[in-house]
Amino acid sequence: MALVKKVDCFAPPPFWQNGPAPGAFYHFPGGSTHSDVGGFQRSQAPMTTGTSVIGIQFKDGVLIAADILGSYGSLVRFRNIERVMKVNNNIILGAGGDYADYQCLKSQIERKILEENCLDDGLSLKPKALHCWLTRVMYNKRSNYDPFWNNFIIGGIEGDKLFLGTVDKLGTAYIDPVIATGYGAYMATPILRKAYEENKEMSKEQAVELVYKVMQVLYYRDARSFPKYQLGIITKEGGVEIQGPLTLDSYWGPAIM
Repeated sequence: MALVKKVDCFAPPPFWQNGPAPGAFYHFPGGSTHSDVGGFQRSQAPMTTGTSVIGIQFKDGVLIAADILGSYGSLVRFRNIERVMKVNNNIILGAGGDYADYQCLKSQIERKILEENCLDDGLSLKPKALHCWLTRVMYNKRSNYDPFWNNFIIGGIEGDKLFLGTVDKLGTAYIDPVIATGYGAYMATPILRKAYEENKEMSKEQAVELVYKVMQVLYYRDARSFPKYQLGIITKEGGVEIQGPLTLDSYWGPAIM
């Protein structure tokens, strides 16, 4: 009768004692892997994701919008996730991509804000500083072959100047008065840019109406979108306001033909 040795699957594998073999990947309980160059990899296959985020500057502030759908692959799984957050009285942030990665970064940002409040020195995080910090974090993660699978839009006010910037999962970052991520980069950007170039001094009401029309277009065209969305508004006088979920009107009559 052969003897069977009992092995604890959660015990450290023997190769940890001497280090992994060069270039080797090892499978751990729970599906994660380990590499001698990449460490633990957890973001290679995003699970619950959010689609487009759009942002635009108007005369007195910045506006960011994103729907509230969390897609589990192609399944409409979660219908009430928030992807637009108030960072502080100067900054709003919108996130697309993997929702778990966004929650991780959100907790880190909230910790930074709490630490600043504890210092009580009268200073607060600025939108340019958050944009720069996110750029470094995203670039560092992708350099370790374990990216945060997100696209972020950061809007805010620094002094008397408006700020709108974006960072993607590769650490690529830029600043622009009109930004859209995900599918919106193809469908929403032309509409937003045309409206902005025709009226760079648009009012808050005009910007809200424009975003409503753009979110309608995305709902019609993007299979991962949803007819309810959040609206983050920051103005010089009114501060930060998060509205929603707001509901889109839609007409699907021609689809029956």
